Amino acid sequence: QVQLVLSGGGSVQAGGSLRLSCVVSGYFVNNYCVAWFRQAPGKEREGVAIRDTRFGSNDYADSVKGRFTISQDNAKNTVYLQMNSLKPEDTAMYNCAAARYCGGFYPVHYNSWAQGTQVTVSS
Repeated sequence: QVQLVLSGGGSVQAGGSLRLSCVVSGYFVNNYCVAWFRQAPGKEREGVAIRDTRFGSNDYADSVKGRFTISQDNAKNTVYLQMNSLKPEDTAMYNCAAARYCGGFYPVHYNSWAQGTQVTVSS
C-alpha cells in the first residue's frame, strides 16, 4: 500500500515562492506516477502537474507552466513541486496523489492521496 505525506504549504505574497514535498512510502518513488492537484473554495479540483517518475517526464497545466516545476529525489522517495511567481489565483488546497501509471489530470485515476496543504497567496 502506498502512503503519501505532503508538507510545505503556507502563506506568501504575490511573486513569492513555496516548495511542496510529497514523501512516498510503501513503494519506490521511481516506479509510480505522482500528480499534484489543487482545489480553491467553490471550484472544482484542478490538475497542476504530473511526473512519471520512471521516465522523469513532466506535464503541467497551462495555468502554471513556466512558474511551477516538479522534480524528484529517489534517495528520499520524495517528489517536489516548486512554485515560483505565485499569484493570488494560485490560492488553494494542494494535494499530491499517486497511481501505478499516469492518467492525466483525472483525480479518479489516482488511488493514493496525501492530506492536503493550504497555499495562500496575498496580493
